[in-house]
Amino acid sequence: MGIGAKFRDTFFSVTPIVCIVLVLGLTVAPLEKQILINFATGAVLVIFGLSLFLQGVDSGILPVGESVGSALTQKKNLVLLLSISFVIGFLVTIAEPDVQVLAEQFRSVNESVAKLPLVLSIALGVGVFVMLGLARSIFKIPLNLVLIVFYILLFVTAYFVSEQFIGISFDAGGATTGPMTVPFIMALGLGVARSSGQKDCFGLTGTASIGPIMSVLIYSLLVNLHSDGTSAVISQSVNNEFLALILPTAGEVILSLLPLVVMFIFFQVFLIKMPPVQLAKMFVGIIYSFVGLTVFLTGVKGGFMPAGLILGRTLAANATAGNGWSYFFLVFSGLIFGAVTVCAEPAVYVLTEQVEQASGGNIRRKLILFALAFGVAAAVAVSILKILHGFSLWFVLLPGYLLALIMTLFCPPLFVGIAFDSGGVASGPMTATFILSFMLGVGQSSSAKTGAGESFGVIALVALAPLIAVQILGIVYKIKNRRSVG
Repeated sequence: MGIGAKFRDTFFSVTPIVCIVLVLGLTVAPLEKQILINFATGAVLVIFGLSLFLQGVDSGILPVGESVGSALTQKKNLVLLLSISFVIGFLVTIAEPDVQVLAEQFRSVNESVAKLPLVLSIALGVGVFVMLGLARSIFKIPLNLVLIVFYILLFVTAYFVSEQFIGISFDAGGATTGPMTVPFIMALGLGVARSSGQKDCFGLTGTASIGPIMSVLIYSLLVNLHSDGTSAVISQSVNNEFLALILPTAGEVILSLLPLVVMFIFFQVFLIKMPPVQLAKMFVGIIYSFVGLTVFLTGVKGGFMPAGLILGRTLAANATAGNGWSYFFLVFSGLIFGAVTVCAEPAVYVLTEQVEQASGGNIRRKLILFALAFGVAAAVAVSILKILHGFSLWFVLLPGYLLALIMTLFCPPLFVGIAFDSGGVASGPMTATFILSFMLGVGQSSSAKTGAGESFGVIALVALAPLIAVQILGIVYKIKNRRSVG
């Protein structure tokens, strides 16, 4: 897929959100002219930046991941394979744009949290669980058994954590599986699976997403975080010019990508030894990734985050002022944003194609897309209700994950892997940027019953929805197969 196709996919991903925001900003939730201009400018930057970034990942980074996976498996050295897989998971996560955005968002409402330690703790969790996921694949341990055991440990750990940080912890699991991490981890898993003769390469991303949740939970316990309810970063970004954001953002991106470049050079010298043509493509891909990620984050900081924040704040203020129609309009807006976002995510089309192929065409893409849209729309709406009424995130997460884990006992293993991998697909760049900012605005509303810190959890719920939706389709496929055989 060339840069033109990447641009087309990204354009259709971002445009529905832009249209809805402009309509709302010009009608029921008036936004200042400068905010709308910044949002439109940010949208253009997001489209071009994400297109360049995805092209760089596709042409320069993914081939390296698959080559490394194949080469490590051929070495037949388990310790070497698992050690390097940990390093890969750690370094790739640091470069993940969704993680950078999530850390920035969290720091905006809690200045007691330093961005770098939070990113490093998330990366550490991914590294450990990528290693465990590959070990599971090599030793052919059932995926549902691994998921049940680790999610039980996860919820036991979460019991001892302040509820203020449950949302950000589970959000980390969804944000980590973004446009950088998912393709590279899947390429690594595919390389290992092909070299070891395995057909099923699903489940590695789903296993890896447990790590950041666990690591942030432990991090919050170790540093004794406190919530101060501030919102300095996002509020200040409204007044920043895009040109003033480019250089600091470029510096952050260099720090994020530099470890990845060093790792690639190490692999080239000691492991994979790519030919000069492929090596040149890799470095061109890294340049694309650098430019794209810089432009993308500049657009997010200068346009998307401020507009989403103010729009959510305005609609929430109207909803809590006693106007019944405004309350329902806010919840309805969440439903629309959720459905539009998941339908527009480019990676969702890859997922729907995988499920249709896995089911032999018995489960159509439109049905899968409808299930995902319904689930994600409900997740965003429930997140809004949680903020407005202040009920615990536990009331949704605990029964949701319990249902998802119970379903693994009845769902075909292939669909279990696809389902848990798909959580990161649904919680893509638009969720980590605009929708999370929108939710922060709802939480920051002066009339809302809870603070902005309680706005976190929407990515977690968006990531939870496909776990249930795809497994339901898997169980339906299983029943259809039995009837056809009978």
